[in-house]
Amino acid sequence: MKDFVGYHSEWNLGSPGGWDYQRITQIIGKAVWLKLNEIRPIAVNLDFDHPLLFPIDGFVEMLLQAHRARGGSNPGLIAVVAEEETLESVTENRNLAERLSAIDGISGALMAPQELELTNGQVCWKGQPVSVIFMDFNTDVLLAEHRKHNLPPLIQAVREKRVINPRGTEPINVKSMFEVITGPQSSRFHKDVVERTPWTRQFYLRQTVGPNGEEIDDLIEWTRSHWDDLVLKPERGYSGKGVKVGQVNKDADEAVSLALSQGNYIVQEKIPLDLWAEDIPTLNQEKDHIALERCQTDFRCLMGPNSLFGFLGRFGGVPTNVGSGGGVQPLAVLRSDMSVAEAVERINEAVLSMEYGDVLQVVEMQKKMAIEHKFTYLLGPIKIALRPRVITTDHLESLKRYCVAIWSDCLTLEKMWLAGELDDIVNIEEEELEIARMQPWGGTPAILASDGLFGFGSNPKTS
Repeated sequence: MKDFVGYHSEWNLGSPGGWDYQRITQIIGKAVWLKLNEIRPIAVNLDFDHPLLFPIDGFVEMLLQAHRARGGSNPGLIAVVAEEETLESVTENRNLAERLSAIDGISGALMAPQELELTNGQVCWKGQPVSVIFMDFNTDVLLAEHRKHNLPPLIQAVREKRVINPRGTEPINVKSMFEVITGPQSSRFHKDVVERTPWTRQFYLRQTVGPNGEEIDDLIEWTRSHWDDLVLKPERGYSGKGVKVGQVNKDADEAVSLALSQGNYIVQEKIPLDLWAEDIPTLNQEKDHIALERCQTDFRCLMGPNSLFGFLGRFGGVPTNVGSGGGVQPLAVLRSDMSVAEAVERINEAVLSMEYGDVLQVVEMQKKMAIEHKFTYLLGPIKIALRPRVITTDHLESLKRYCVAIWSDCLTLEKMWLAGELDDIVNIEEEELEIARMQPWGGTPAILASDGLFGFGSNPKTS
């Protein structure tokens, strides 16, 4: 299978994460793979070191180029700005600041937004002028922080177009944008993007057209009666908070009531669970047993200006978000002359044939390495899958084309918003829109993410 199957479930154009977590996952995953092969050689050749499995590299290069576009070869400070309560718990932001500081002529610093200051009219940190900023929160949080702390320096940085991602991405950084792509104007977008976009509608009492072209008189009642095949999500949200999934959350009335009471939800066609599931060897430490566990997988594509930075692999339940208890999965490019399905079957069978105590030692090594790397997120230590998710070089080429198309289509959405064509979709308070208008995007440096519920040939339905 040269192409991948499946859909994206959402995009993040405001402040996507995961770009450094995959680097750490690769380091730990490769060490685990080598240790498993010491126990029992596995006849599969895997590459854990492909550049696209380390998205941090492309992201850092983009930040450096953004600085040079402003300051040339002069030294400068690149600021990583995050909410104060996350400064210690979000490891990748700390790592990013340290990585930037290792570049000749560049200083990197992690800070809360209120630490920025204005000195002689310049945006500074501890007296040092700031070149560019990566801000690890979206504009609604920026506005809340501004109301709480009074942040003229950060607002000035937005106005001076120093913030990456540009705040102008925010109006199209809502899950309701998928209604535009799956609606009457779908011909304005790339065919591949349209085909990978699940049917989506803003959720309120309305008439609309359903996923199969059927007329819907009452979207609320239709959602209740078709709940098993649908998902309800906040238009703006993160970490899977407030997401309700048909069959997983069985009470349709409860899901619908939550969405209506909270407001600003979308209803979305559910991607079949077996399409993005994989069987992964797991230790049952209560029974001293190794068994295959069927997990849902998630594949985040991280991209910049017409280029692919790389990926983040996640696994767990539904949803797979790490903030909801999911974990991360190493990724590996298949170098053996066999299908992904055959490779994964060989890996699973080899691990299942190992002695429980031997694999337990590998898992303990995995946990020790995670602690050494301070591999934590908001909930604490991050879970790591025992075996990698396997992809091919053909998949990589297909994913590159897909991400270039998404970047282009997001530009189309921004043009539509600026032309007033999306006023009935964009549901954001005026003060936040004012901030967005200060810094239009227009394809300037940004890191965008597409969360894909993809199958690469080893999901249970095709293996």
